[in-house]
Amino acid sequence: MLREPDLSSFIPDPVNFFDGFGTSLVDAGILDEASLVRAQRAAAKTNERLDQVLLKLGLIPETRLCSEIAAALGILVVGLDDIPIAPISAELIDAGFVRSRRVLPLQVDEESIVLAEVDPFDGEPREALSYLTGLPIRTRLIEATLFQRAVQSLYDETSQPHEQNADPRFDGVSEDDVERLRDIAGEAPVIRLVNEIIAEAVDARASDIHIEPMQDGLDVRYRIDGHLHRMRTLAHGLQAAVSSRIKIMARLDIAERRMPQDGRIKAPVRGVDIDLRVSTIPTAFGESIVLRILDRSRVELNFSTLGFSKGEIADLSRLTGQPNGIFLVTGPTGSGKTTTLYTALASINRPSAKIFTVEDPIEYQLAGINQVQVQPSIGLDFPHALRSILRQDPDVIMIGEIRDLETAKIAIQASLTGHLVLSTLHTNSAAATVTRLIDMGLEHFLLASTLNGVLAQRLVRRLCPHCSEPHADALLWAERITHDLGRKLPSSLPRVMSAKGCPSCRNTGFSGRLAIAELMTIGERQRAQILAHSSEVDLEASARADGMNALYESGLSKVWSGMTTIEDVLSITKVAP
Repeated sequence: MLREPDLSSFIPDPVNFFDGFGTSLVDAGILDEASLVRAQRAAAKTNERLDQVLLKLGLIPETRLCSEIAAALGILVVGLDDIPIAPISAELIDAGFVRSRRVLPLQVDEESIVLAEVDPFDGEPREALSYLTGLPIRTRLIEATLFQRAVQSLYDETSQPHEQNADPRFDGVSEDDVERLRDIAGEAPVIRLVNEIIAEAVDARASDIHIEPMQDGLDVRYRIDGHLHRMRTLAHGLQAAVSSRIKIMARLDIAERRMPQDGRIKAPVRGVDIDLRVSTIPTAFGESIVLRILDRSRVELNFSTLGFSKGEIADLSRLTGQPNGIFLVTGPTGSGKTTTLYTALASINRPSAKIFTVEDPIEYQLAGINQVQVQPSIGLDFPHALRSILRQDPDVIMIGEIRDLETAKIAIQASLTGHLVLSTLHTNSAAATVTRLIDMGLEHFLLASTLNGVLAQRLVRRLCPHCSEPHADALLWAERITHDLGRKLPSSLPRVMSAKGCPSCRNTGFSGRLAIAELMTIGERQRAQILAHSSEVDLEASARADGMNALYESGLSKVWSGMTTIEDVLSITKVAP
């Protein structure tokens, strides 16, 4: 628990405090003068506090703002290790009070209550608890993100999806009344609800938000670490309001409900700009909406961080450092292919190299790289963009996905004329990629002379470092892994672990994901096999003879090292022959 000398906290009036706080941020170099003036004007216009405006405008990250306010107030910031493992004084301080007043009891003894507060300038919760218990309150500051994670873990909010009733004003609104829908979408409760859903998803490290109309309500689910979790159920009357609000944010046609639509949203969340890719499609009970969260701040373009081993990183660096040829990353949707290619581009990006990407859509903007967004509606598809790029004197070209023969042929042509081409494909294994390209219509001799390597990958959930525990059958699985890996067994001692759950991981037992991979390098033997029309099975056998690890083996090595669970690996791989 937190240890400090003070037994009470004095919180000044917020008006007086924030009068000088902005200037202190400028003096410290955290904020420039123009940004401060902009925020102060917005605060005066909206009658909001300066700190709230700074976050909404994305001018300062929440973590930095929290630490600066705490330092100015002379109080401590609550960290993950300070969160209790069970609710404190639940018989006196109920979950409803904790959630509504955004305060979290950290410690109660005979002398005082240590209270974590999202907003220390709101003195009412302190006064109420002090009156209730007769004890002085010691205030601590907690980030809203950490507060939400802690509350959901301690008070089981995520395990009990709650229904939010519709405002009576929204009942009976016709979906054909476009002007009324537009007015409703601009109402403060709807704006607050949609912003809350997005912020909650970002805090939960979700990759997608699913808003799905059902017969009796509107389900909101988040995909976290590859698995969907139902987070809340909204009243059916909110459907038109929520969908209209999201469409307006994404600049879509709110009157169009018969055809799918795609758009993008850029919104500041906790002081960080978040991009969201929006997709709508009509279903039996209304429009289903999926928002793909593209948070660049959460993506670290580093092969080691992504989960690749030292040997795989060395091979990847060699393959992506070639002056020409084709390198492909394959796997199902959501397996991290684009992130791996971005990491490869970041590793070879230098002032002397001209790098182009052709994507649909551009997921993350990379400094120093020319990124092209395809727009089929105006004729700018992959082949058209690639032909134009070849006249721009590129050194490296990244193609978002090879979808057809025409794109594949241009990729081959680019590699034959001295360019390095990186791209993705949808196949189940590295060897199957060769079969897929030939089935598309590529000639064997062209593929044999240009393909340098293929990386097949999947994502498994990473065990939470704070709560993972030894697997109940650790010894049995260690023996199985020893048998299956043989000479490929890691030199470290086995740490076969299982998930448990804690506030840090929202009681899921997992935190993030990591890649497992099979990397097939195309050597002379594989080129000869491609020319000889060898089968996929023979090509895979020769690659394994040359040292390629199967996805299953890559997963087992990470189970052995305590990074993921054996159950996760078995759920997405087949046992190697």
